[in-house]
Amino acid sequence: MTGTGKLIRLILRRDRVLMPIWVIVIGLLPLSYISAFEGFFATDAERLNYAHVSAANAGFVALYGQLRGDSLDELVVWRAGFIPVMIGLFALLTVIRHTRTDEEAGRTELVGATVVGRQAQLAAALITTAAATVVIGLIVTGTMIQAGAPAAGSVWFGVQFALAGWVFAGVAAVTAQLTESARSARGIAILVLGVAWVLRLAGDISAIGDGALSWLSWLSPIGWLQHIYPYGANDAWPVALAMLLAVAGTVAGVVLLGRRDVGGGVFPARLGPASAAPGLRTPIALAWRLHRGLLIAWVVAFAALGAVFGGVGNSINQLADNESVGKIFTRIGGADALADAYIGSIASIVGIIAAAYAVQATLRMRDEEAAGHTEAILSTRASRLGWAASHLAFSLLGPAVALAVEGLLCGLVYGLTVGDVAGQTPRILGGTLAQLPAVWVLAAIAVLLFGVVPRFAAVAWGGVAAALLLLLVGGAVQLDQWMLDISPFTHIPHLPGAELTWTPLLSLTAVAAVAVAVGLAGLRRRDISG
Repeated sequence: MTGTGKLIRLILRRDRVLMPIWVIVIGLLPLSYISAFEGFFATDAERLNYAHVSAANAGFVALYGQLRGDSLDELVVWRAGFIPVMIGLFALLTVIRHTRTDEEAGRTELVGATVVGRQAQLAAALITTAAATVVIGLIVTGTMIQAGAPAAGSVWFGVQFALAGWVFAGVAAVTAQLTESARSARGIAILVLGVAWVLRLAGDISAIGDGALSWLSWLSPIGWLQHIYPYGANDAWPVALAMLLAVAGTVAGVVLLGRRDVGGGVFPARLGPASAAPGLRTPIALAWRLHRGLLIAWVVAFAALGAVFGGVGNSINQLADNESVGKIFTRIGGADALADAYIGSIASIVGIIAAAYAVQATLRMRDEEAAGHTEAILSTRASRLGWAASHLAFSLLGPAVALAVEGLLCGLVYGLTVGDVAGQTPRILGGTLAQLPAVWVLAAIAVLLFGVVPRFAAVAWGGVAAALLLLLVGGAVQLDQWMLDISPFTHIPHLPGAELTWTPLLSLTAVAAVAVAVGLAGLRRRDISG
């Protein structure tokens, strides 16, 4: 692994802005939950009542996992139940960015011409990512101890976060070897992450019911990590399982790397026909061919989300029967109808997920340009704007389809559980589709960057990350309103439950239209790079 140290320094230099941001922000999230809970609960009795009700609430268990205690520290760990998923996402994206993405762009072959070992690039990516997640764990441990939490539980809490990064860095080490495309490698790794989260969700919901499917959470590394129960059981067995999986993924990645050619994948690319079919003679037909797999996968995922979120929505109504918990939600600022508040919050989360799909579909144009495909297409009668419009049809309309499917299924399932399909379905569908202008704004930023400064097109992912972080922690840490307003989702009416106002929706749509127009104007004037 000659040259690993130098490649580590290169990764740190390239990620000198992005990596410290997500490491520090994620590391400080649990501390924000402490201050939030201390503000929510006026007495210990309120906290205990909230914990006991939440532990048996399917909606909360679906979002955060099982709650096995009622202390403030255990509530913080429970509320942070989604953070390991975020860490896993950042970890796998970082590993793939510095392995398969560099290889696809030709940088690996250039670096390999120097005195660098074959495994050095993968080793550098894994070491850097693992070290970053260790720093997250240290921040969590230190801040929790400083806040008065028991030291042993704080260490286990930090270990839980660090291991989430290690496990999915190992997953990325494998997926980066499977295909020639970084996009496919990311897609497979994110799919593994999503399946792990769904298995954890299904197993934990079953555990508070009849328990018939509780074993599903033990098929998920996310479930393993949550079964550590810091400040409670401090169980070491899940830690051992997670470490074994991380090591297995790393070893498998190294072995697969040695069995393929540079630039190739374990699964060879399929050769296409010598001549294109008549249906591929137009840019929109080609774009459909390129985007259809991604679109179908996202629509299926959104359908599953809609069914899950709709199915657990009725459990939120149980909180309304508890006077003390209902007062807590009123003090937090939630709507009087707790189910509407829950569904509205889910709509915001789903909207940000749809924005991730929109950005991914938009940046497909940059991938096509970097691979030299765009230049070949534009050598025909196709125009630049026609080519770009064919891709934008999927990055702008694709999220609309995904959101419609999620909102429809969420409304139908929730309506069935409460016996009001006709009344609930249009309300929930409308609230979900209301997220679309904010989704378009983040997609438009990607178009703008691609058209004007294509080298920095990937920065568009920062908008999605910022929107997610502001949604998850903005209210808890009581950020100033001007900071919350950075996210376009802050301006969306909290539907259902709030009054529908068209001004923010039309304003966001106008902002998106202007950004797309500027991006397309830049694309017309700049050179096409291969």
